[in-house]
Amino acid sequence: MTAAASHHGGNPGQGRFDSPREIRAALLPDEVAAFDVAYQQALREAAETLSLEALQSTLANWRRIAQMTQADPAAHRRMLQQAERTRRTGEPPEGAVEWKQLRAELGV
Repeated sequence: MTAAASHHGGNPGQGRFDSPREIRAALLPDEVAAFDVAYQQALREAAETLSLEALQSTLANWRRIAQMTQADPAAHRRMLQQAERTRRTGEPPEGAVEWKQLRAELGV
């Protein structure tokens, strides 16, 4: 098996989105600008602090978003739309359960 073949097969959480370019390419167009801002900010912080922690954390966060996006782009888009509606209106999503009710249902 070649490196290229192993890179795209198997577990979607392993060996994918290894570079910022791959992460960015996997995002929905609506998220690219936010990725660019976060990435540039993390690069500046890394340069100022001489630490890669913020950059690694930023890339790990966006890698998870890229993985969710690629797993089900339509579901990810719906989630973004619902989050925007909730931000705009202050109304919870249809069928949402309050935290106290959820805890009671779970017996926590």
